[in-house]
Amino acid sequence: MIRVFLAESRKLRRPGLFVGTMAAVIGVSALVTSLLFLLIDSARGNGRAGELVTRASLELPQGISVGFSGSAGLLGLVALCVFASQTAQEYSYGTLRNLLVRQPRRLTLLLGKFLAMNLFALLSVIFSAIVSVSLAYALSGKAKVSTAAWSTSDARISLIHTFINVFISVIAYGTIGMILGLLLRSPISSISIGVGWLLVVESIIAATVKNSGKWMPGQLMNSIASGGDFNASYSHAITVLFAYLVVGVTLVSVLFRRRDVAN
Repeated sequence: MIRVFLAESRKLRRPGLFVGTMAAVIGVSALVTSLLFLLIDSARGNGRAGELVTRASLELPQGISVGFSGSAGLLGLVALCVFASQTAQEYSYGTLRNLLVRQPRRLTLLLGKFLAMNLFALLSVIFSAIVSVSLAYALSGKAKVSTAAWSTSDARISLIHTFINVFISVIAYGTIGMILGLLLRSPISSISIGVGWLLVVESIIAATVKNSGKWMPGQLMNSIASGGDFNASYSHAITVLFAYLVVGVTLVSVLFRRRDVAN
């Protein structure tokens, strides 16, 4: 498994993939945090889904983490695209046969790839946290937000909790991407269906069907990143999402072991 992990990590370190992905992560984090502070007095809202995050809320110890947690959904979509493409392209390029010659135990190969992509996701979350917190301090003066409470132990604990929750959310997004990649065996199909459902279809259903957000994976992942929100409590989101992922991972594991490796 270690060799699979190292081999996959080498692929993920390619400048085109690594630099491009981290640039997207930085851009997403900067956009969400900037809008949070620059639109603080806007009647249309400055948070996720048009939510109004007030100046008083940002001045709390938890205020330092608001921009970071708000970036989780878009960070997750980036992770979904990376996980799906890196999984499905092995079929498209016909390289899976070669990999299985070197590592014939299929589930070991799959687990090694998954762990390497998790490390990649962790780096993206670290980059996002640095950018979001730095911009929060930089824009606090313009938004007239006091940062006195951001230096307390409560603020540091809140930031650690938010980091863990965002990382869990991003890994869940990535796992869904990997599941789609193994099911569909096509990068384009996996990414388009995953992003289309999570970004468009779920948003429409959640806005039109009452209480539907507490059962849809995309909404649950956002709830986890926020530590629980109007859609679902943290414990409910973790429980239901974990059940979804267990079913999905079990299904694709069986298929990956038994199905022909050709696309």
